[in-house]
Formats: sequence, structure tokens, C-alpha cells
Amino acid sequence: MPTFLTIEPRLHVADLQASLAFYRDVLGFVVTTLIPRDEPTFAMLARDRVYLQLGGIGGTRRREDRATCTLWIDVHDVVELHGTLASKTTIEWAPEVFFYGRREFAVRDPDGHLVVFSEVTDNPPTCREESVTE
Repeated sequence: MPTFLTIEPRLHVADLQASLAFYRDVLGFVVTTLIPRDEPTFAMLARDRVYLQLGGIGGTRRREDRATCTLWIDVHDVVELHGTLASKTTIEWAPEVFFYGRREFAVRDPDGHLVVFSEVTDNPPTCREESVTE
């Protein structure tokens, strides 16, 4: 059977420059590709073993008409990353241990996509099951 190696999601964004600034300057991604190079409408980014594509949809669509998604990014040391990002962007929820054995916190990108940073933990849950948000 063929082996799946990775997944590289593409997010549709209203303002490519604002999204590039968020993922590059706040989350530390490196821009690997811009197409076209002069006035890009598409970008590919990478950080460690996490890859992401951003594609412009133009600013004419209303926020409620845009597709959104949730990205879960496995990291080492959620608490340290939270400390780093807390001064750079709005935190949706601070690190919590969930019933499924993961410590997580989340931020939103400029288009409202939820970005959850997560790590496995043996610690007991610190929040109720119903407090999980989407």
C-alpha cells in the first residue's frame, strides 16, 4: 500500500500580504515560493516539517462567504511557544490540557482560520470536554 508522507493545506486568503506577514513575522514561517514574483497571488511557506500554501481570493468576498478551516500543528513545548506568541498576536485560548491527552492553545490568522498548537501530554485534563471550541 502507498505511504502518505505529509499534507500541505492551501488556505484561501483575502489579503495575501497580511497573511504572509502573519505566518512569516508572527509564526516564524519562511516564504519558499511567490507566484508571480512581482505581485504574488499565491505563496508557499515552510517551518520545520510544516508546509502551507496561501492563495489570494481577492478582497471582494465577504468574510462570512469565505471558507475557513482549523489547522492543528504539532509542536514541542506548547507553553514556551505560547509565551513567544502572546506578545505578537491575540490568543484564542491559553494552553489547556484536553481530555484527549493533548496540551493546546490557539490563535487566528487574518482571515479567521484557527491555528491550534498542540503536543501530547500525560497530564490530567485542565478543562471540561465541552470547552473545546471550533
